[in-house]
Amino acid sequence: MDLLASILMMIALYSVNLRIMGRPNVPLILEPTVFSILQTDVLADSFMRPLLLLLVVLIAKFALDAYFSTHSGMAMRATGSNPRMARAQGIRTGAMIIGGMALSNALVGLAGALFAQTQGGADISMGVGVIVIGLAAVIVGESLLPSRKLVLATLAVILGALVYRLFIALALNSDFIGLQAQDLNLVTAVLVTIALVLPRLKK
Repeated sequence: MDLLASILMMIALYSVNLRIMGRPNVPLILEPTVFSILQTDVLADSFMRPLLLLLVVLIAKFALDAYFSTHSGMAMRATGSNPRMARAQGIRTGAMIIGGMALSNALVGLAGALFAQTQGGADISMGVGVIVIGLAAVIVGESLLPSRKLVLATLAVILGALVYRLFIALALNSDFIGLQAQDLNLVTAVLVTIALVLPRLKK
């Protein structure tokens, strides 16, 4: 039921996003963005954008690390790990689930805003398949850096996202393999499958 609810919500939000945007495509090329506002003459735009995005990622990581170390954050983690045991300890699991959804969607909104400003526009279909990328980042990160420590767990997700994107870029730009841009979904599926199988092979 949880999976069905998330699928129905994604379908409904497609229409909501069309209502908010007013049209399928919204160009932002001539509009001021966070990159143009913070642009300096010292660094070129090709260096400024990655540095700014890295700064946002690090701030989000340290903020999550700090929050999940608090009483409320540990209650949310316990709810995700074992809801039945969390309820037995007096944790309001319903409130924790709603709080976790709000926190995750806030991060999704921040990432979407930065992505739209980076690309110079917003498209109604630009978020299709992003959940697969997120899942792949988590799986690859846990395979590369398995740890139960919170600081390393959040670092593993960032590392997994970078490695995933690197492998996608290498696969689609390797002429000797013969892959092209239309093979992106196939490469994604293969990488996720490898990331799922590797931990089992290690065991």
